[in-house]
Amino acid sequence: MENRLETLESILGRLRKNLKEKGLKNSKQREEVLAVLYKSGTHLSPEEVATQIKMTDKNASLSSVYRILSFLEQEQFICGLKTDRSGKRYEIASKSHHDHIICLECGEIIEFVDDEIERLQDEVAKKYGAKLISHDMKLFVKCKNCIRK
Repeated sequence: MENRLETLESILGRLRKNLKEKGLKNSKQREEVLAVLYKSGTHLSPEEVATQIKMTDKNASLSSVYRILSFLEQEQFICGLKTDRSGKRYEIASKSHHDHIICLECGEIIEFVDDEIERLQDEVAKKYGAKLISHDMKLFVKCKNCIRK
């Protein structure tokens, strides 16, 4: 599932503007982290991001990748997804709404959209006199591959 709402260049432009407004210097590594996540089209761990960046930048460190991911998540350029005890995995934030199915054994993440679930969530909110603004659904499962093992 890859419903991107923005191009990589558009996101990088927003990042540069954000950094300038905050009086921070732009860094090549921030842009590299965003590019890795954007191009992957999936959910990556900090270690996976660092491994990819080290292919072109031997000076990249895991600690700097963690700091950059934290900053990018705080500024809402990326979303962190706590999957299990192994930590967060990250994806680009400028994607259309979707929910996640997460295998607690192998860590596989499947993105999905289900119109019936979306409708039911609106109904539940209305039932309690509320208006649904946002939601984040995660279904924790044992995937079919792990069940077969």
